[in-house]
Amino acid sequence: MLDTEKDPVRPARGKVSHPSMQPVPLISSVQRIVLYETKARFFLVGSNNRETKFRVLKIDRTEPKELVIIDDKVEYSQREVRELLSMLDVGNRATRPAQKGGAGLTRTVSAFGIVGFVRFLEGYYIVLITKRRRVAILGGHTIYKIEDTSMIYIPNDSVRNAHPDESRYVKIFQNVDLSSNFYFSYSYDLTHTLQFNLTAACNFLPFGRTRKHDKQMDSADDDDDVDDDDYEEEDGEEEGTKDHVFETSEESGDEKIDESVPNIELEKGHICGVQNSPEYKYVWNSHMLEKFEDRVHPDWRMSIIHGFCAQSNVCVYGRPVFITLIARRSILFAGTRFLKRGANCEGQVANEVETEQIVHDASVLSLGSGRYTAYVQMRGSVPLYWSQDITTMMPKPPIGLDLADPYTCVAGLHFNDMMKRYGAPVIILNLVKKREKRKHESVLTEELVSAINYLNQFLPPQHAIQYIAWDMARFTKSKNVNVMERLGEIADRVVMKTGFFKSGPHLYCTKLRPEEKYSEMQGVTEESGRRQTGVLRTNCVDCLDRTNTAQFVTGKVALAFQLYSLGVLEDPKLEFDTDAIRVFEELYEDMGDTLALQYGGSQLVHSIQSYRKLTPWTSHSRDIMQTLSRYYSNAFSDAEKQSAINLFLGVFLPHEGHANLWDLPTDYYLHHTYSRGDFPRIRRSYTQWWELPVLRALPLPQDEVSRDHRDGQVVHWGSKDDERLDEFSEYYRPFQLTMFEDLFVSNMPHSIKDFMPNPSDPKSDPCPFAVRKTTGKFGFGSGRKAIGATPPTSAAPEDNSSSESDVSSEDDLTSSATPISPLSSSSTHVSFKDLFQTMKETYGVSINNMEAMERKDLSVYRRYVMIGLNASKQFTDPKGVPRARKTLTEFYPTSAFKIDSSREVIPPTVDKRSKKVYEEYLELGKTGHTKPITREDFEVYRGYVSKKYK
Repeated sequence: MLDTEKDPVRPARGKVSHPSMQPVPLISSVQRIVLYETKARFFLVGSNNRETKFRVLKIDRTEPKELVIIDDKVEYSQREVRELLSMLDVGNRATRPAQKGGAGLTRTVSAFGIVGFVRFLEGYYIVLITKRRRVAILGGHTIYKIEDTSMIYIPNDSVRNAHPDESRYVKIFQNVDLSSNFYFSYSYDLTHTLQFNLTAACNFLPFGRTRKHDKQMDSADDDDDVDDDDYEEEDGEEEGTKDHVFETSEESGDEKIDESVPNIELEKGHICGVQNSPEYKYVWNSHMLEKFEDRVHPDWRMSIIHGFCAQSNVCVYGRPVFITLIARRSILFAGTRFLKRGANCEGQVANEVETEQIVHDASVLSLGSGRYTAYVQMRGSVPLYWSQDITTMMPKPPIGLDLADPYTCVAGLHFNDMMKRYGAPVIILNLVKKREKRKHESVLTEELVSAINYLNQFLPPQHAIQYIAWDMARFTKSKNVNVMERLGEIADRVVMKTGFFKSGPHLYCTKLRPEEKYSEMQGVTEESGRRQTGVLRTNCVDCLDRTNTAQFVTGKVALAFQLYSLGVLEDPKLEFDTDAIRVFEELYEDMGDTLALQYGGSQLVHSIQSYRKLTPWTSHSRDIMQTLSRYYSNAFSDAEKQSAINLFLGVFLPHEGHANLWDLPTDYYLHHTYSRGDFPRIRRSYTQWWELPVLRALPLPQDEVSRDHRDGQVVHWGSKDDERLDEFSEYYRPFQLTMFEDLFVSNMPHSIKDFMPNPSDPKSDPCPFAVRKTTGKFGFGSGRKAIGATPPTSAAPEDNSSSESDVSSEDDLTSSATPISPLSSSSTHVSFKDLFQTMKETYGVSINNMEAMERKDLSVYRRYVMIGLNASKQFTDPKGVPRARKTLTEFYPTSAFKIDSSREVIPPTVDKRSKKVYEEYLELGKTGHTKPITREDFEVYRGYVSKKYK
């Protein structure tokens, strides 16, 4: 048997052979960009955060309608890039000395990333991110929200051919506001779920090895299955290369390596960084990357999602537990409320949103070593050919079935795609009305039930589509029915069938005191954690109000299991009217408002509080205003929004001589390819509506089982100190001065300072799971925030944010973030001073007024400040030798250290035992909690658990 612990080169298939071989997300080395301009060229200079590594892109400006990009794929140092820019500046001044504004190299704009390139009827435009704001942190990986962008025309004025319709296309394109709910990250893949990011990355072959070498190792390892395909290593073009890009040949289907490496023996400390190809279904700038991503280094590419992303901190007696909510909107069949209903001929439904709630223990930074849990849901329109006639101005247009689909082909395509991405079982929660005096919504219910019954005939019983119907609108009007209780029963059954994702081994407290429901939960349970299999698909007619409440209740049930698996709760149960649920409810309310604005044109008409029947009578006026706002938006502005989305996503491509976008009577043929005559070459079977690889992978999703995701995968080997793999330095940034008040964690919504009613009261229970019954204008259970409050995700930044060209002051943007407003009154809001002691309380003295100080004391204080200022200042003497300035005050060290200054001290010597304790403490922060090693420690832990739950 092969000892995999001693061979870190080749991990076992489906698992990692050594902790140092655990794949980690690859951090992009292009996070700051400066655009330089000449008459004939654009030069994009990208650098990392430390500004130690640089890459350069050259864009030709002499081509009127073609995009010419040159990437030498060379990594420059700071000195080399300065010499390059200086050479370009001197060269352009020599060739064009007399041209006004064209001489030399001009710095145009500073940015944080490239959204992409777009063309209408003239030349190409480049779209750059000029402002960003932190909204969430997962491990050491930061998620940003786009705050502002800049759109720059590439061809110069001498080659530009003016077109009369160009400006109108630009205006329509800019109607998609990139500063509203668009998100990106330099390292974490937002287009995939956390389960995919932490599991699929392990399913790769060792690099720099031949298949022959693998077969020799397989003969020694009986437990490892390897395909019998021949695979030989290709000669690398450049020795020492560590980046690999995988591609799949479309003709032969064989694997090949675009940039291979020689056979390098990796040391034990080496780790692997993986960047998977994105899920283009959720990449909103995929059309703008088509002419760009295949020509440049992968670090230039950036995937942007649209939807919602927010994070809150639930503090459990000082233990930070972060709750992150991410909603991804699909780019397929995307549009507005009445203009996009049902599904298209490819099975893509309108208003499809993937919702993922991530709960993790933030005391451990590492994404691979920490304990992370996630639960995924989905919402989308009913997968049928249906629409609503909006030619007549009425609040509820009639629902009509457009095409007859006796073999439910469109529903089969949709559910096949769902099983491929999420596995089985697929559970449908249909909240559409069933009984009506005049048929309206019930038409969809009848057709959906018929389609599911037909599709289930050809599926194995254990993987059949499960259908749950509940007329939520009808029971909401009844005074005797508790809507939340009924939804909770449904959600409990659903979560038990799908399970949830959890990384890391199971805690010992759950083993010593097992919970019956937790042990009976379905899904895939492994020694390394759990996996979610299947998904809940919730829908009503609009997939807005009722759907959001149902998803909140399901997420609440899943949250209890997630907290239990992290060792936070004694049993997987959570009550309403607790701080934790109020934080959680606020996230779902903000997500519902944001998605409703994007699809329906207004915020939620019926909030979660209204379904709990706790809203005051004053909230009815708000519901009326939101209804009128939604009606106005659907009647007058949805057509313009739909045209902007079609142009932004590349659904409509302008061509000279063809009909313009605003002249089209309908966009039906743009979203239904079959209407254009683009029929598939092979007709799908009426009985085998599922793909065979999808069925073989069930109950796990095929995307995680197969290796299809390796197409375009980037892999980088390096040591732990490698900047592209060091998430610790990426998060804390020790190379720059950081103020505590500017950190995102300090400004994050907090369960104690933002939601606890009286945190300063010593008698109040700080536990976020304690039930609190209070009343008030905006107290617990009394309603939402003030009427007309804008969701924090769409709030505009303050005026003190950094300018477009000020790249170095990017961290100032976090201070302008608008925090989530608490539900409690402002009189109970805890400030920064309530959490930390004042100078008087700490030192016994406080400086209240500088002017009232004596002249002698003020002089001493100024001399003390000048010591620190002059300690780092240098000047150059006439000979060119840097020397330190003479300080204004001479001082003599009185310390026992050899070096005593404001910049450096020698640490004291400590014994080996103290060092060992400190090293074990640091290791605990990296790897998380570990099991008791000695029998004596285990007995102490067992006694603690038995006394706690006695």
